[in-house]
Amino acid sequence: MFDKTKTLAIGCDHAGYQLKEYLKETLTKEGYNIKDFGTYSEESVDYPDYIHPLAESIQNGEIELGIIMCGSGNGVSITANKHSKVRAAMAWNTELAALGRQHNNANVLGLSARFIAKEYALEIVYSFLAADFEGGRHQKRVDKI
Repeated sequence: MFDKTKTLAIGCDHAGYQLKEYLKETLTKEGYNIKDFGTYSEESVDYPDYIHPLAESIQNGEIELGIIMCGSGNGVSITANKHSKVRAAMAWNTELAALGRQHNNANVLGLSARFIAKEYALEIVYSFLAADFEGGRHQKRVDKI
């Protein structure tokens, strides 16, 4: 389970802005320490400009976990996965979010802002944050990445 006292990264493009703000506000009220990598409005932007810095913070060990979103979740996940030590898993339900952590040691959660209701997106985030990497037979697979 993710320790609330650690920093959780969050980032998005314009399509994910409303969801990011909802998640950030809710998680902050619950005591999570959030670092917002942007974007900061619904004005059209290029997601790599915000996701690369977020992924770099995870790659260099400054931040342990992140949540990213764009319209589909694909672009932000592809961008984050360009960084060594980043394993972004897209999830559209709670089971996939948990499995991403448990079996793949995912450290970034990718969300589809246009296809997931914000309340359910929050449940997906909780599932991701509550899960831990199981190691064992999964470790050798992660090592091969």
